[in-house]
Amino acid sequence: MDATGFLVVVKRKGEMISKKKLICLIIFISLWVSISHCFGGWLIYHKPEFKGKVIDAESKAPIEGAVAVVVYNKHSLISGPGGGYSSVIKVKEMLTDNNGEFHFPAYTTLIQPNSVEDFAEFIIYKPGYGNFPNQQTIPRGLGAESEELFFSKGIGNTGELEALVHGEIKMIKITFGIVELPMIKSVEEWLKSQPSTPTDFGAKELPLLYQAINEERKRHGLGEVK
Repeated sequence: MDATGFLVVVKRKGEMISKKKLICLIIFISLWVSISHCFGGWLIYHKPEFKGKVIDAESKAPIEGAVAVVVYNKHSLISGPGGGYSSVIKVKEMLTDNNGEFHFPAYTTLIQPNSVEDFAEFIIYKPGYGNFPNQQTIPRGLGAESEELFFSKGIGNTGELEALVHGEIKMIKITFGIVELPMIKSVEEWLKSQPSTPTDFGAKELPLLYQAINEERKRHGLGEVK
C-alpha cells in the first residue's frame, strides 16, 4: 500500500487531524504492510506426515514395540540480547507395529507472531537396542533438515541427502525411512543407549517412552525418571 495515499485531508468530528497524528498513522500502516509481506503465513505451523521402519541391524528383522517420538520445534525471533531460541510446541509418540513401522499424520497448528517453524526431531528407543539419533547403524550423519526429509519421503524410497561424513558434508545415498538399530551387548553400551528427552516434557506427555526407559532402569537396579 502506497503511504502517499494517506496524505489527504482527514476530518474527525469536524476537526482536522493533526499533522503529527497523521504521520504516526502513516508510519504504523507502512510498518504493518511491510511485516505482512515479509511474514506471509507466519502464524501457520505445518509439518508433513512422517513414516519410518525400525529393523535389527544384524538380522534385518522388524523391531516391534519400539517407541517412536516426533518432537515439533519452533524458533522464536524476538528475545533478549542472546538472540532467538528454539522450543518444543508439541510431542507425539507411538509404538512400532509388527512390521516395525510407525506413522505420524501431518500436523498443523498456529504459533505466536514472533515465531517460525523449526525442524522436527525424532527419538526411537527399544530396550536392548541403541537409540536413534545417537547409536543407529543406518542412517548416519544426518543433520536436522536431512533427518526431517528422511522420514517424510515414504518408507523404502531411495535418493540422496546431505550428511556429515568424516568431518565433511557430503551427499549420501539413502533408503528413506529405514532405521537400523544395533543390539546392546554390555552395561556400558546400555548406559549410552538411554535417549535424551525433550525439556519440560515428562512421563505425563510421553508415557510410552518413559515406561520403556524405566523398565530398563529397573532391570539394572536404578530408580525411575519422571
